[in-house]
Amino acid sequence: MVSNALITLTDPRSAVAEAYRTLRTNLEFSSLDDPLHTLLVAVPAPTENKSVVVANLAVVMADGDRPVILVDADLRRPHQHTLFDLPNEQGFTDLFRDGTAMENPPLQSVPNTTLKVLTSGPLPPIPSQLLASRKMGDVMARLSALAEVVIFDAPPVITANDASLLASRVDGVLLAVTAHHTRREHVKAAKDRLEKVNARLIGAVLTNAQVDAAALSYDY
Repeated sequence: MVSNALITLTDPRSAVAEAYRTLRTNLEFSSLDDPLHTLLVAVPAPTENKSVVVANLAVVMADGDRPVILVDADLRRPHQHTLFDLPNEQGFTDLFRDGTAMENPPLQSVPNTTLKVLTSGPLPPIPSQLLASRKMGDVMARLSALAEVVIFDAPPVITANDASLLASRVDGVLLAVTAHHTRREHVKAAKDRLEKVNARLIGAVLTNAQVDAAALSYDY
């Protein structure tokens, strides 16, 4: 059973689910001239809801007939397999060492959506070496050939180099900031790191923010 945190699946008519759909629309309009085929959702510093934000965005991105792949590239504390209640014996890391997995990635479908999840797989001793390898380019090309959009989950920007390595390879980076939790200096530090690797920072999203009660009561 999927986690209740996946509000876009468990309660798709809720105001929170609608907010994720609005985010999807904003991302689509922000990239009309330069489409986002690969997207990294990054957080400045550790936060409990990081993977939840990535997962819910992936679900709404796959709302319809658009094939979307969610990759758990957080090879330090992977969480997507837990959220979606999926096995994690095989996954992302297998593509680097197994030619068969590269040819036929171990993608797992999410019922009633066009979303497929590539869990982390066995964790490597030094994740950054894997993400910085030449093979990473081949892996991204293979996944991009199988979906219209590939979304990556990764460790926090300022706690590991992994997110910066991914940011330098994807079409765009969305920075997720948690209200009343993320420190301003951490946001600036993360922005500076992303700019140093020439990442395309397309914007930021504020999570955990208070919602106007009047907006919640509006039914359409």
